[in-house]
Amino acid sequence: MNLPPTDFAMTIPPTPLQELQDSLFDAHQLKVFVKRFDLMHPHVSGNKIFKLKHNIAECKAQNKDNILTFGGAYSNHIIATAAIGKEHGIKTIGIIRGEETIPLNNVLTFAIECGMELHYITRERYRIKDTEAFISSLTKQHGDFYLIPEGGANIHGIKGCMEMSNEIEIPFDYIALACGTGTTLAGISLSLNDNQKAIGIPVLKGAEFMQQSITNMRNQFSDQLGVKENFALHFDYHFGGYAKTNDALNGFIQDFIRNHFIPIEYVYTGKLFYAVFDLIKQGYFPKGSTLVVLHTGGLFNAGAPPL
Repeated sequence: MNLPPTDFAMTIPPTPLQELQDSLFDAHQLKVFVKRFDLMHPHVSGNKIFKLKHNIAECKAQNKDNILTFGGAYSNHIIATAAIGKEHGIKTIGIIRGEETIPLNNVLTFAIECGMELHYITRERYRIKDTEAFISSLTKQHGDFYLIPEGGANIHGIKGCMEMSNEIEIPFDYIALACGTGTTLAGISLSLNDNQKAIGIPVLKGAEFMQQSITNMRNQFSDQLGVKENFALHFDYHFGGYAKTNDALNGFIQDFIRNHFIPIEYVYTGKLFYAVFDLIKQGYFPKGSTLVVLHTGGLFNAGAPPL
């Protein structure tokens, strides 16, 4: 599916590609690089700016005055949407999973400071947030709006994520990233060459559904049908579920930051790098391979308590 261009352009600032040095990599004859998308923007770092880029363009093309989206109380997507809305003069509405808790955490406080209007719904109602009936009820309550699904998981978000590999200036064999909705992995996998493979690390417990979900998202691009399944998901690194952690993960994060001077957190990037190191120990990557690990940010939220 070819999406129509618009007259809106969001600049993607350059970010460094940093090589990691570790005796583990030497032992397995690997080169490992980190693409520092976390340095892209103070609040819209990592994959979020790519997911929102074409959504904002579509919102403007439809002459919509506001954006409505969904997320939890510690959602990086809520942070990013609120910040982008403020920068581009677009009203934003956030439908938040769960009850309001006072005092508000730093994520929701920031969203409000950016002008986002927050509305809280029960977890039960949140499960039906994508149904036509629920969206219709939101339209009656909030008027006409441009809808961005949770995590930017729509065709415009996928289109933006297809551009992420263009930012990597070196040849590589594998690209590894953390997965929440699978949107980023779907987009990146569509952009790879025949000899490249994407490695996804779901941060949710029970995320086996993601295999089919990613396939479905890829198939939205009719001109990409028939692309081989060039991605793999590894489900054993969730550490109990979303935003859950334990002593092993916490210890790894502390050691990684001390050894490599790159900040990571336990919700996404800590689990990603833990998985990469563990897969290397298992001999998963062939000798002589080059691996690029995507640092997708989320550091604003690094102090969120485990759920």
